[in-house]
Amino acid sequence: MTCIDIYYSDKDNFAADREAAEKVAEALPSMPLIARAGRRFLIDAVHQLAQDRGIRQFLDIGTGLPTAGSTHEVAQRVAPECRVVYVDNDPVVISHARALLVGSPQGQTDYIRADLRDTGTVVAGAARTLDLGRPVAVLLVAVLHFIPDADDPYAVVARLMDAMAPGSYLVIGHAAGNVRPGAVTAAAGRYNERSSAPITLRNRDQVSRFFDGLELTGPGVVPLGRWWGPDQAGGGADGGQLPGYCGIGVKR
Repeated sequence: MTCIDIYYSDKDNFAADREAAEKVAEALPSMPLIARAGRRFLIDAVHQLAQDRGIRQFLDIGTGLPTAGSTHEVAQRVAPECRVVYVDNDPVVISHARALLVGSPQGQTDYIRADLRDTGTVVAGAARTLDLGRPVAVLLVAVLHFIPDADDPYAVVARLMDAMAPGSYLVIGHAAGNVRPGAVTAAAGRYNERSSAPITLRNRDQVSRFFDGLELTGPGVVPLGRWWGPDQAGGGADGGQLPGYCGIGVKR
């Protein structure tokens, strides 16, 4: 469980996690806003892909604790037949997901306990529910920054997308190291002192590398708050100071 999960759920968390989240918030008071913006990006991406791009299969990796606006809720509201597979390496998260994330009768929802780095297990598990011969939206929101450079996260993502059919989408939200770097570095340091899964901050070029070989859609890889533009809530100059990057790419 991560400190971001604490801001997504005010009930399903533990004292140690709340303490870690409080320490992060001391260095980065905007953390609740960042968490809400990240959740909004996920919801908007799923809705857009289901509504405008006709995607009916979603692979949500690093799903975190169940909360309002979960992937299957958003996707199946658009098209009840959508299939969704959740993946997380935390047994507590999977236990909660099985109990709370129930899909529509027309669609399918499944849960896999696996680490993103174990792409073979992730792909094989997803294939039980998803037709990998058809497009899939792969959601990596607030998870890649937990993969250190030593584990070559770019190769991990490449292996994952290689297993997906043309027309599949990659959705990424990632902690930024060069937006408000002083406060963010301090917050990440406090989190890493208390976590067995430390965060690796990355800049825009480093996040953009995850989309190598894919065609970017929308505004490209942009600071989290600027995804929606200046005329929408969360956008504009202030939104551009939220220390995260997001983007969506399609496999041709």
